[in-house]
Amino acid sequence: MSSGFSERIRAAFTPPRYLALPFSGIDLSTSGVKAVRLTQGAHGLVLENYTEVKLSSGSFANGEIVDCAAVALALADAAAATRISVATVALPESKSFLFESSVAGADIREWRIAVEQQLDELIPLPRQETDFDIVEVGRGERGEAIVSGIGFAGRIVDNTLSAFDQAHIPVRVLEGEMFAMARALLPHGDASTVLIIDIGKTTTKMAIVTGRIPRFAATIGIGGHALTLAVQKHFGVTESEARRIKAERGIVPAPGNEDYLATMLSTVAAIRDEISSRLNYWQEKEVRKGTHEPVSHALLVGGNASVRGLPEYLEGTLQVPVATGDVFTNLASRDTWIPSLDYTESLAYATAIGLALYDHTERYA
Repeated sequence: MSSGFSERIRAAFTPPRYLALPFSGIDLSTSGVKAVRLTQGAHGLVLENYTEVKLSSGSFANGEIVDCAAVALALADAAAATRISVATVALPESKSFLFESSVAGADIREWRIAVEQQLDELIPLPRQETDFDIVEVGRGERGEAIVSGIGFAGRIVDNTLSAFDQAHIPVRVLEGEMFAMARALLPHGDASTVLIIDIGKTTTKMAIVTGRIPRFAATIGIGGHALTLAVQKHFGVTESEARRIKAERGIVPAPGNEDYLATMLSTVAAIRDEISSRLNYWQEKEVRKGTHEPVSHALLVGGNASVRGLPEYLEGTLQVPVATGDVFTNLASRDTWIPSLDYTESLAYATAIGLALYDHTERYA
């Protein structure tokens, strides 16, 4: 979004552009800290450094920092490994509130004032405890601005900044993670309406984006780890062995595979049904209003997006084409460089790469 939660970001602390380069992003989630550093190559941006630092159990849960010291230590380790000195940082989708509103005014300052006056109607939080940001997405029939916004409880912002302060990492911008993810996956100028599905360890996040701006988002409390546990229970193997079996077999039918497949599908079906119900709402209700376009296709990302057979399985129910995403879409052509990050592994870095791209191009064009 714009410079994002400007009052809370401490705008005076924002470094000059030349100090912010190379482009850096840090994504904090239950599974750990993912950090990337991009640099300008001869043919465009390339991935220079990346890392993932696991968090101790319970230090980050349900979208919130529980153990600030443990999180700060992981952040510091990630920044040191990638040589990040200042970063754009994600705030969790599960703690965000997306909204749209028509507002009067000549510029974003006046729009923000107008939104603040009706904030109680848009976000289920006390106005004085809410941080929000907006971006223009269109014009109404009478010429008024239509803005899309995102809000967070102030404590979420404060706790995030506190952890980065303890890690001695200057925060340049805070941004909702689905905004960053859309920036990584969709090419500059893409105006299509796309469903992004991020299958993480403990949750599945989905967002419907138009013109690379999220217009609807939800978090589903089932992730890829549930599939691992299902395999582990079925075969009576260790967790690491279950992950290997999951990667090799996926959810592809094969002779003698019936019991295993039934075990996997019982979990995958729960994720599919949650996504399907929300997508159907958009396709039937929101599109009917005439203010939104139908979803044209879906992109899968996240640490469990590469499960064999998953795109085909989801496509059969969602009734739109489904494919795994490409987090390097807006980096230099792969004809000119070879990423050091494996494609399957890269699917977990969509948010971090999108954050690092924040200053590279027009953010929402």
